[in-house]
Amino acid sequence: MKKNYFAAAVLMVVSVFSALNSDACTNYLITRGASTDGSNMISYAADSHVLYGELYFRPAADWAEGTMVDVYEWDTGKYLGKIHQVAHTYSVIGNMNENQVAIGETTYGGRHELGSQEGAIIDYGSLIYLALERSKSAREAIKVMTDLVETYGYYSSGESFSISDANEVWILEMIGKGNGEKGAVWVARMIPDGYVSGHANQARITNFPLEGKNSISSDKMDKIFNPEVTNVYAKDVISFAKEKGYYPKEGKNKDFSFSDSYAPVDFGGARFCEIRVWSFFNSVKEGMDKYFDYCKGNIEHDSKGYATNRMPLWVKPDKKINVLDVMDFMRNHLEGTELDMSKDMGAGPYGNPYRWRPLTWKVDGVAYCNERATATQQTGFSFVAQSRNWLPNAVGGINWFGVDDAASSVYFPMYCGSNRVPESFAVGNGKIMDFTNKSAFWIFNQVSNFAYTRYNLIHPVIAKKQKALEKKYYSFTKIIDLAAEGMFKENPDAAVEFLTDFSCNQGNNLVREWRGFYGDLFAEFMDGNVKAKDGNKQNPKLDQPGYSKEFYKTIVKTTGDKLKVKGEMSH
Repeated sequence: MKKNYFAAAVLMVVSVFSALNSDACTNYLITRGASTDGSNMISYAADSHVLYGELYFRPAADWAEGTMVDVYEWDTGKYLGKIHQVAHTYSVIGNMNENQVAIGETTYGGRHELGSQEGAIIDYGSLIYLALERSKSAREAIKVMTDLVETYGYYSSGESFSISDANEVWILEMIGKGNGEKGAVWVARMIPDGYVSGHANQARITNFPLEGKNSISSDKMDKIFNPEVTNVYAKDVISFAKEKGYYPKEGKNKDFSFSDSYAPVDFGGARFCEIRVWSFFNSVKEGMDKYFDYCKGNIEHDSKGYATNRMPLWVKPDKKINVLDVMDFMRNHLEGTELDMSKDMGAGPYGNPYRWRPLTWKVDGVAYCNERATATQQTGFSFVAQSRNWLPNAVGGINWFGVDDAASSVYFPMYCGSNRVPESFAVGNGKIMDFTNKSAFWIFNQVSNFAYTRYNLIHPVIAKKQKALEKKYYSFTKIIDLAAEGMFKENPDAAVEFLTDFSCNQGNNLVREWRGFYGDLFAEFMDGNVKAKDGNKQNPKLDQPGYSKEFYKTIVKTTGDKLKVKGEMSH
């Protein structure tokens, strides 16, 4: 059985993740005190033009002493080496384990010379899944992750991690030491209860408390499980920066900024990355407009070269947030701002808030950019991980999972205690170049890509159905929670099977419904028309909305008299 599990795991790493480029992901973090029901939540969008969206599953297992694990780079499938296995690994569904621990990531890169490390074995993707397999809490995940890179070396460039459990939410930022020195430097901070945070491909931890009652360095990691500790950092995080010249040797330690030293924010870091965090903060907190100029790429610096007009690492929302709100935060296109992607010429006649890549382009030698909003066409999968400390772990953790563009996807509830995943979302059901109408990824892409052709007409229909389904699932989980919690007291195995059946049925039924929905949309909107059934009549009601007045004016402006009607028309 272990050989079969190993083979399956290796195949999954090589085939599923070999093409993943996660240089453009988005994470939002919500603490218990900031949520309506007292749950911790993190969201994550895995964005890549060649990532096939699936729901990964690793069952729990016991391992013989001396067992070794083959490590493959998450992005490329490259074999990196072997590490020691632990005696027991926990079940993992997607990016959440059976203990309600969830981990997301965004790559920020940072100093280029630190982006590779000869002989290193642990890349950021392997770090996530190894930690999920080995951790009962967010704090343990941080210890596992930092121990792994210290022992085996860190293969990747700079990375931000969201790490949550049923009680706490943390952000961990890490960057390797480059060639010639093993491991990484890093800082981890617990988000204060009642606050929210986010990261989106730009390092965000600046100053942090130095050693004291609430803060420890890595040489005292045995104290990380003390609940008073809310900040942890590599013991050489400042001295290494001084050695490399990233921070003045005479600089005071208390003034040190992790991000400004290891990953200074530039135009792209603000305009393409920080603006996604801003869109979330702006949705939950008044007064965030004062940071909008910074997010447009107008960065102010002090004498050290540190950015002085950055956003805070976390904010206290004006009102509490529920899981449906978080789903909507993942669907933002900068609506209501001067950068609203549906308003300029690039949106075309139908207000499409998407821009086909490349992200930057030139006209007459001058560089220009498209916006990079939270919701994007190249998302492989996304999730909202919800952890609740008043329920048994198997019931308390829900991985609300969706594939493709979050703006047109539907998040369904996958309980973390489940022992299998829906077939329509499972690994091996289709590939990025092998279409199948039995796969969630392909069915949702059919709907979203059809919507891109006439967005302002088709997307509202999608959004209406999306909202109805997610509200239904949300109401279902309240009932399932109660039933499963009661079952756990009498028969835990039956409770797990109950949760698994529910989760798999919702996922598979969703894909069947969305497949039929695509047919309905196609019939309604094909050929540039908008049609609706007209009672029992054979022919439907027909509307031909054409383009907006503004777009017709643009056509005339750019074509002159070429299309002008002259004389009388008989038709």
